[in-house]
Amino acid sequence: MDHWGQIEAEQAFGRAARARRRAALANRLRRRCSACGRLAVHDERPLMHRRPAAAAGPREIPLHAISATLEPNRASQFDGEFRPAGTTRGRWQRVWLAEHRGAVLPPIQVVQVGDTYAVRDGHHRVSVAKARGAATISAIVAA
Repeated sequence: MDHWGQIEAEQAFGRAARARRRAALANRLRRRCSACGRLAVHDERPLMHRRPAAAAGPREIPLHAISATLEPNRASQFDGEFRPAGTTRGRWQRVWLAEHRGAVLPPIQVVQVGDTYAVRDGHHRVSVAKARGAATISAIVAA
């Protein structure tokens, strides 16, 4: 195992998790609503007729446009900026290490909601990409 890569993954996770805690504390100190800063959840039922655009294939989408999830259980694992909670540590670090080693990760799956996107699959990949400072991510966008 790449010892230095593992240390780097642990440090990166620590930075992202601390940034999440600082943002939550800042929201409390500013007396913002408790839902402010949380990852928005879109109800997938009205979007069920949408399917991945198979003919188009994956495309690059801007990370800043990803603002929600379709999976309610993921809303507690990531905040509105996709900073991770402590419970995601193991999986998050494995994704970080895979990228560090140059592995080609599968595209995420999203649904377009207005000018933004909601994640169906790939929450950890979005979080790691944001932590690494990427501007875009490969995605299959449901049409």
